[in-house]
Amino acid sequence: MSSLGENLHSARKAPRHVAIIMDGNGRWAQARGLPRYEGHRRGVEAVRRTVRAAIEIGVSFLTLYSFSTENWSRPVEEVSLLMGLLKRYIRNDLAELHANDVRVRVIGGREGLAPDIAALLNEAEDLTRHNRGLTLVVAFNYGGRQEIVDAARRLAARAASGMLDPDTIGVEHFADALLTRDIPDPDLIIRTSGEQRLSNFLLWQAAYAEFVFLPLHWPDFDRNALQAALDEYFTRDRRYGGRALPAEGAAVKSAS
Repeated sequence: MSSLGENLHSARKAPRHVAIIMDGNGRWAQARGLPRYEGHRRGVEAVRRTVRAAIEIGVSFLTLYSFSTENWSRPVEEVSLLMGLLKRYIRNDLAELHANDVRVRVIGGREGLAPDIAALLNEAEDLTRHNRGLTLVVAFNYGGRQEIVDAARRLAARAASGMLDPDTIGVEHFADALLTRDIPDPDLIIRTSGEQRLSNFLLWQAAYAEFVFLPLHWPDFDRNALQAALDEYFTRDRRYGGRALPAEGAAVKSAS
């Protein structure tokens, strides 16, 4: 029999968009005396668990910070291993994602990527383009600052060509120039490993997101960890800079 807490949770609507900074693969491996590669490999297994859990819970958009523009500065051997894991994940899991009606979106720079990597990213997007279930957004070769700079350049080019009046540029114009133009802003951003920073992730889009920082490393992330983050999210009062609304049925006091 389900507990009262489980019944209450099931009645809540899942956040539309959950974004995750997957951190701690190397520290997970180091704590166990294992090579860093094993931490990254187990991290891929955590991705599989998380995607399946997000589908079951009813999340509409799941964004995973898989590889940042800064990650290229890691040792060549580690970068090569990470690229190998990415290729293996797409080759092994794309059919299952497609069968589960998952739409794959990749945000980040494509210029300069190895041809086989670029081809796989394009294949994943093309195959799942018309799916209507969970949208899995993979932030690969992604940096929030660079995304904002690129958006500013696009707007500047339109203004220089006379297609856009600079005085009319507003938040909606800037948002439409971003890589996430057709993706809602995240409601919840989760970071594993205990670190409490964005690390250049979705800087513009995170303006009103709720943050949950979990002490466990990414390879240990599972449905229970996602559920714990959601439980914390449900305790938050999201006001978007405004005042909290009175609870339904509550009496509103007179201003006199």
